[in-house]
Amino acid sequence: MNTKTKRRDGGSRTREMVLAAVQGLVLAVAVWPWTVACYVLALVSLALIPLGIGVFTTPWILTWARALADNRRELARRWCGMSIPSAYRPLPRTANPWKRTYALLQDPATWRDLRWLQVDMVAGLVTALLPVVLVLYPLEGFALAAGLWRTMTAGPYGAYGPYWYGFVPVSDQATAFAAAGLGVLLLVVADRFAVRALGLHFRMTRGLLTPGQAELAERVKVLTDTRRDAVDTSAAELRRIERDLHDGAQARLVAMGMDLGTIELLLDKDPEKARQLLAQARQSSAEALAELRDLVRGIHPPVLAERGLGDAVRALALRLPVPTEVAVELPGRVEAPVESAAYFAVSEILTNAVKHSGAARIWADLHHAEGHLRISVTDNGRGGATIGEGSGLAGVERRLGTFDGVLAVSSPAGGPTMVTMEIPCVLS
Repeated sequence: MNTKTKRRDGGSRTREMVLAAVQGLVLAVAVWPWTVACYVLALVSLALIPLGIGVFTTPWILTWARALADNRRELARRWCGMSIPSAYRPLPRTANPWKRTYALLQDPATWRDLRWLQVDMVAGLVTALLPVVLVLYPLEGFALAAGLWRTMTAGPYGAYGPYWYGFVPVSDQATAFAAAGLGVLLLVVADRFAVRALGLHFRMTRGLLTPGQAELAERVKVLTDTRRDAVDTSAAELRRIERDLHDGAQARLVAMGMDLGTIELLLDKDPEKARQLLAQARQSSAEALAELRDLVRGIHPPVLAERGLGDAVRALALRLPVPTEVAVELPGRVEAPVESAAYFAVSEILTNAVKHSGAARIWADLHHAEGHLRISVTDNGRGGATIGEGSGLAGVERRLGTFDGVLAVSSPAGGPTMVTMEIPCVLS
């Protein structure tokens, strides 16, 4: 039993050693060139900002740098079980280039990514190649013992003396066997340290990409604020539901109960009056049922649960007094909490457009790209919309902030107004 366990452990170590070498080779050959290209282009783009050209290229390149950093975080998690946190500030992709560039340069995570790219070009390459060298270099010693020494000591290589394998000068079969012995020792070292060498690469990456305490504190503050806003919103929603029930359906049901009691007394004395009260009670029950349906629809519209966000927004647009065009490109369903938040955010924005913009037409676009749900609502109204305290848009921004979403508003005087929302999410 113990022998089988040892054999199994030995085979597992060998597989891990070879896998570490393959992963290091992937980092060096397939990933490292992108690191170099991104860093060089970032430097050039930053230098061109004073000329105006860099304003348009910098957001694209720095977003690429973020993608590379996130990819390395994912590789660290999958290959070494190492978690590397990130603390990027939300950035609306539809903001103008000046605002996007300024926001990116104000984010400490941007400069941390650039420092990581710089170090990864040299130290990252070396640490990625360490497991490759530890695994492959011993194979050269075995190849020398198998006869490769004759080729390496002949011609231009052997004309200047023996071929050095590590510290072993190889000039004949005996020294070639000595090289093979050194290869065995190196293979033992590789068996013990190849996986650790790959871990060294990702530990260095974690040290460079992990946000500082100030950034983590800022992130915790943002999460605390959004959680408090979510709790306040939920409490306000519960109060609204309670108020609607008390003032609407509950009052009608109480009145209907009183009518039924009166009907019982009038059945024998005044059947005609009893029939009138029955008709009134029937009308009250229908109105109470309609109010309950409206209340349920306000909590979670059935069409949203049954057919998804796209069809729910289309149904919402059909009820508006202003002609509204809805374009949807969602190949799957959004997560239920995000779907609900997005629906009510769109509902609020459409309601604001109808009430305050004086628009003759509204357009809504919903699509998913690059891991974000993106929604834009445009109207041809008078403009002037702002995200001010107490405004409906401020409430929408708080609702989206619960899911790390962002809201951007472009509404010059005279219009048009475009409200854009982005929420990070995946489709099912």
